[in-house]
Amino acid sequence: MMNDTENKNITIGDVAEALGVSKTTVSRAISGKGRIGDETRQRVLDYIEANNYRPNPMAKGLADQRKYNICWAIPGDSNVYDLPFFQRCMAGVCEVTMATDYDVLISLVYEKNISHLKRIVENKKVDGVILGRTLVDDLAVKYLKGKDIPFVTIGSSNEKNVIQVDNDHENACKEITSILAGKGYRKLALIGGSSSHVVNATRQRGFELGLRAAGVDINEDMLFLGNETTADVERAVDGALSVGAECIVCMDDCICRDVLLKLRRDGISVPGDLKVASFYNSELLDDNQPQITAIQYDPKEIGNVACTILLKIIAGEEVEQKSLLGYEVLLKESTR
Repeated sequence: MMNDTENKNITIGDVAEALGVSKTTVSRAISGKGRIGDETRQRVLDYIEANNYRPNPMAKGLADQRKYNICWAIPGDSNVYDLPFFQRCMAGVCEVTMATDYDVLISLVYEKNISHLKRIVENKKVDGVILGRTLVDDLAVKYLKGKDIPFVTIGSSNEKNVIQVDNDHENACKEITSILAGKGYRKLALIGGSSSHVVNATRQRGFELGLRAAGVDINEDMLFLGNETTADVERAVDGALSVGAECIVCMDDCICRDVLLKLRRDGISVPGDLKVASFYNSELLDDNQPQITAIQYDPKEIGNVACTILLKIIAGEEVEQKSLLGYEVLLKESTR
């Protein structure tokens, strides 16, 4: 038996020499493919287990036509405040690949430019792709559907036959909205982000379902959508105040931060003069006083699940078309 130093560099040739068989025989025993006697296969398997042999990923890839890389595609046009979400997602992805022979390649994709992703796919550098966000008109999804490569989206997609992993935004937003309305706040204003993001449409739908569940009519004058800059959000806050909003519901943490800064500058007290809640919680809101009512998700979990599903697809296993993950409603001082 080899010592620990030799174990680190054991090759198929070493196994073949030690057992007096050919390299082809060893390869067939490991892969389970090709004609080989049961006794010989077991001898090889026993030997490699005793000596901690692991096939070289590159050589293994050449044998079965896999690259043993997956692509983690993140939006290049996201702002600095979005990065913690994608970093945690990537941590979840890497946590899965650490237990396999797979490595992760990072690609930047833009709403109108997916050239880097195309280069990675067309140069056959990866066995599959995880898209970190979804858009209403999604070039990346449409491109990958036309290619013979497995992929999974983090976020829901409007395209058919796409494997998706998402948080249950609709029910989460419905629940927190109905809770706020149940507290007696009937004039709830929603300040939302870009209409090109599927998640924003889903959260708006949850907001409206929550109002209906609480018996509150949907007032279009209370919907301030499509805000993409801080100036847009500040104008939306003025609009919400002008129509008598009792509570501002923010579609995400970045919008909520801008809302809070605007209210603070204008001398408007939260929750004394106005209630505030967010459909997404993050470190951006951690230090605010009062603490903000929000929905808590786990980005690491969604990356973990997406990667697990992608590897199953690559291995030829059947998976669910859509997986919805849980959430937690955090009721804090900002809506009391």
